[in-house]
Amino acid sequence: MKLHRLTCAASAAFTLLGSHAAEPDTLSAITVSARRLSAPLSSPVTQSDPATWLSSLPGFSVWSAGGVSGLPALRGLADDRIKVLVDDIDLASACANHMNAPLSYVEPTAVQSLTVHAGVSPVSAGGDNIGGTLALRTTKPVFATEADTLRTDGQLSLATRSVDRAWSGAVRFGVASDTVRLDYSGSTVEAQSYRDGHGRVVRDTLYKQTHHRLNLAAQRGGDLWTFSLTDQMVPYQGFPNQYMDMTHNHANAARLGYEGAFDWGRLEARLYAQNTRHAMGFPSSERTGSMPMNTEGRDTGYSLKAERAAWDGTLRFGHELNQQTLDDWWPPVPGSMMMSPQTYVNIQNGRRDRVALYGEWEGPLTDGWSGIGGLRYEAVRTSAGPVQGYGCGMMCAPDNAAAAAFNAADRTRRDDNVDASLLLRKATSAQQSVELGLARKTRSPNLYERYSWGRGSMAMTMIGWFGDGNGYVGDIALRPEVAHTVSATVDWHDAARDSWSLQLTPYASYVKDYIDADPIGSFNPYRRTTETRNLLRFANHDARLFGANLSGSWLAWRSADWGQWTWQGKLDWTRGHRTDGGALYRMMPLNLALALEHRLGPWRNFVQMQAVDRKRHVDARRDEDVTPGYTLFNLGTAYQATPDLTLLLTVRNLFDRAYALPQGGVNLAEFKMTSATTLSPLQGPGRSIDLGLTWRF
Repeated sequence: MKLHRLTCAASAAFTLLGSHAAEPDTLSAITVSARRLSAPLSSPVTQSDPATWLSSLPGFSVWSAGGVSGLPALRGLADDRIKVLVDDIDLASACANHMNAPLSYVEPTAVQSLTVHAGVSPVSAGGDNIGGTLALRTTKPVFATEADTLRTDGQLSLATRSVDRAWSGAVRFGVASDTVRLDYSGSTVEAQSYRDGHGRVVRDTLYKQTHHRLNLAAQRGGDLWTFSLTDQMVPYQGFPNQYMDMTHNHANAARLGYEGAFDWGRLEARLYAQNTRHAMGFPSSERTGSMPMNTEGRDTGYSLKAERAAWDGTLRFGHELNQQTLDDWWPPVPGSMMMSPQTYVNIQNGRRDRVALYGEWEGPLTDGWSGIGGLRYEAVRTSAGPVQGYGCGMMCAPDNAAAAAFNAADRTRRDDNVDASLLLRKATSAQQSVELGLARKTRSPNLYERYSWGRGSMAMTMIGWFGDGNGYVGDIALRPEVAHTVSATVDWHDAARDSWSLQLTPYASYVKDYIDADPIGSFNPYRRTTETRNLLRFANHDARLFGANLSGSWLAWRSADWGQWTWQGKLDWTRGHRTDGGALYRMMPLNLALALEHRLGPWRNFVQMQAVDRKRHVDARRDEDVTPGYTLFNLGTAYQATPDLTLLLTVRNLFDRAYALPQGGVNLAEFKMTSATTLSPLQGPGRSIDLGLTWRF
C-alpha cells in the first residue's frame, strides 16, 4: 500500500476540530477535507482569514497581520519559509510588508481540501521552503452521471460576527453535463475594527475583500481539462502592527490544468499567471497620514508531474518553472520636504526565476517498512534594476548614497539548490505505527531580502513583514537558507482506529545561513524620544529549531440517547535560537488546546479551551515583547435543520478575556494616534458571537 494512503485517524480527526472518523492520511501529510472544514469553530463560513483554519493543526500558529492576511507559522517557521500552493499556483507576496501573502487570495467557501506536509516533506510537494508545504484545492468538478442530462448544484452562505461587526456572503453555482462543467463562485466580507477584552476598539483592524471565480472543466475518457479565472479586490485593509495600511489590492489570475491516465501511468500539467496591483497608504481616520506606495507583481509558471509503477512502487518525476517580476515605487508627496520631488524607486524590474527538476520513489521496503525518497534540484536566479531616492537633497543624504552604491553593484545572483528527503514508516503492531523523516531543504532569499536598499529610517521602516516596529535593509550577498531536519512520529491507537489515538512528534532542524537580522542603528518612531526601535540589515546566521507536537482524541461515550462525546487535543512546544546567541523572532510559546465534541442527531456541539503560556523567550535584537499567558474558552454548535440547510452559532472568548497576542507584534496604529509614550503588544479580540447559515441547492 502506498505510504500516502496509510491512515493516521486521530491526527487528522483533531485538525480543525473535525469529526473523529477521519479520511486516510499519513503522519507526515494531513489532508483536511471540506467536510472537516465545516466544524463550527473553524468553518470558512464564519472565519474570513484562511490562516486561522490552521490554528488547530499540530505545530501551527498564525502571525497576526490584516484581518484576511494572517501569515501561517509551522513549528517556528513562517511566511516564505512555508510553501503555499493554491491549485498548484505558486505565488509570492507583492508587497514590502507581505500584506498580500498567498493565503489572502483564497476564497474561503470554495476550498475543497488542504494538505499539510510539516517539516520533512516529499520533494514532489514543492521546493523553495524549509518549513513545509501547504497545498489548497478549490472545488473539484462533478459531472452529470448520464449523457443528455444536466446536473445543477450550488451553495449560499451568510455570516456575521459581533466583535468586529463583520458580515459576509458567498455563493457558488454550477451546471454540468457528463463531459463539461461550468462553475461560478463569489464572496465578499466587510468588517470594522474589532474590540478587545476591555471593550476598547483595536484601531486599524478594519477590512473589506471580494472574490470572483469562474471555472470550466471538461472530461473525456481518462482526460480532465480545467480552466479558471479569478479576480480578487481588497479596497482597504488595516495593519495595526505595520507603519502602512493596504489601500488597494487587485489581483487577476488564470490557470489551465490537465490530468490524464495512460498505459504507462499518469500525467499532470499546470500553467498559470497572476498579476497583482497593490497600494499602501492610510484608508481611514483611525490612522492618518500621506505616503503613497505602489507595487505591481507578476507570477507566471508551469508544472509537469508524471508517475508510473516501478520497482513494486510508484516513481514520480517532475519539472517546474516559476517566474516572479516585481516593481515597487513610492510617488512623491506634494509639498513634502522629505518625500519629493522624485518618485522613490524601491525595486525596479525585480526578477526571481526558479527552474526545478525532481524525482522520487514511493513503495514497500523490507520487514514491513514503506518509504518515500527523492532528490530535487532548483536553479534560482534573481536580479533588479537601478533605483533612486526622493532626491530631496541633504535631508535624503543616506538614501542618496545608498542608491549610488546599489546601482554600482552587481545585482544578479544565481543559487543552485539541492533538496533531499526520506520518509520511512512501519506499523509495528495493530495499535502502533512509527514514521521517521530526514530532509535537506533550501530557500533562496526573496526580492525584498536581497534588494531593499534604503538607509534612511523612514525608508527602512517601510520594509519588513514582522510587525515589530523596526526598520530593515536588504543585502544582495545573502545566501540561501539550508535546513537539515529530522523528525519522528509515534502513533498509538486502538486496533479499529475509531475509539482513541495519540501521536507524538519530536523534531529538530539545523538551518545553515538562516536569514535573520543584525542591528545597524536605531531611531525614534514618530519622533517620540521615550521609545526607540532598531534599524536592521538582513543577514545570514546559523540557527537551531526544535520542539515536539502531541495530539490525540478519545471517544468517551457513545449511545443512542446521549449521542457521541469525543475529547480532542494538542500540545505544541517550540524553541528557536541563533547559534551565536539569542532567541529567534515570533516563536510561539507552549500552548494547549482541548475540545469536547458532542454529536446527537442533527446537532454538532463543541466546547474548547485554549491555553497559552507566558512568552519568555524573545528576540532582543528586535525589541520583542514578553507577553503574559492566557486561557480562552470557545463554544460552537451546528444544527442541520434539513439535509441542505445548516445553521452555525459560535461564541469565541466566552469570558471576554483581555490578552496580548504572542505573535501579534506591536500596535503602531495606537502608538501613532494617541498620547502613548511606549509601544505595547497588539491585543487579541474580545468576546464574539458569530452566526452563520449555509444552504445547498
